Amino acid sequence: MTEILVGTTDGLHVIGGRRDSLIEGPHSVDWLARDGDRWWAIVDGSDLWDDVRQSPDIRAPIGEIRGNCLLATDHGLFIGTSEARALVLGANGIEPVESFDQIEGRDGWYTPWGGPPDVRTLSAGPDGTIYANVHVGGIPASRDGGATWSPTIEVDADVHQVLAHPGQPGRVLAATAWGFAESRDGGVTWDFVTDGLHASYSRAIALAGDTVLLTASTGPRGRAQAAVYRKPLDGGSGFERCGNGLPEWFSGNIDSGWLDAREDVAAFGAPDGSVFVSSDGGSTWERAAAGLPAIQCLALV
Repeated sequence: MTEILVGTTDGLHVIGGRRDSLIEGPHSVDWLARDGDRWWAIVDGSDLWDDVRQSPDIRAPIGEIRGNCLLATDHGLFIGTSEARALVLGANGIEPVESFDQIEGRDGWYTPWGGPPDVRTLSAGPDGTIYANVHVGGIPASRDGGATWSPTIEVDADVHQVLAHPGQPGRVLAATAWGFAESRDGGVTWDFVTDGLHASYSRAIALAGDTVLLTASTGPRGRAQAAVYRKPLDGGSGFERCGNGLPEWFSGNIDSGWLDAREDVAAFGAPDGSVFVSSDGGSTWERAAAGLPAIQCLALV
């Protein structure tokens, strides 16, 4: 079985691996990022941990703002944070990405509840372009390693996760409140698809070979009715709801960072602490774990 790392509110758990737990509670493991054979994690929202799969250790404090997501690049390890900021771990430690504070249209970023926006997810294309999902603020893109940024997609699309295609420069996918979004020109133009979804509100996205996996629900709060969907990346067909081993519905969102895929293997965490895995691009599923503490993130090794 493929090894799955599951960050929870009570430590980092391993499914199908050598050990059941890599980071013991009461630490909350909030985000995981691969850097070659090395794995990074945001722990307790406040600390950057290094080599969490082999020899977990605190590398550096993130600071007064909360760390939300990570992305390893040739230009350093980028950290997306609360208050819509970006940091980078370089030779001199963790430093602010000052250019991120100068993005055109930043004054129009917001949240529905009136608080400051967040950098929610990060992704990079094979050409090195970095895409930062701001909630709510669109998807700023940098084509020069974070030196400059340009806005993409409508702010009101309410993006929850961005995913750059690993093999096609300029092809970008996103889970949004308007459904599945796709750009083939680096974010200049976008197409939205909701066909087959029971609701458009989408939180997580992954690419299993040539199949898009998307989570959708009836809304952001409470016991939202949620499901996992799949569709071919190319072709005109709409989404179909995944079944064959899954509950009919999930009573809560399957969140950004809870869904991952590599080739035909996919896995996701559910609101009740279950983990489901598929070996055929989401056609069939089996429960790989149950009863975990509240899930914060998930990654296939």
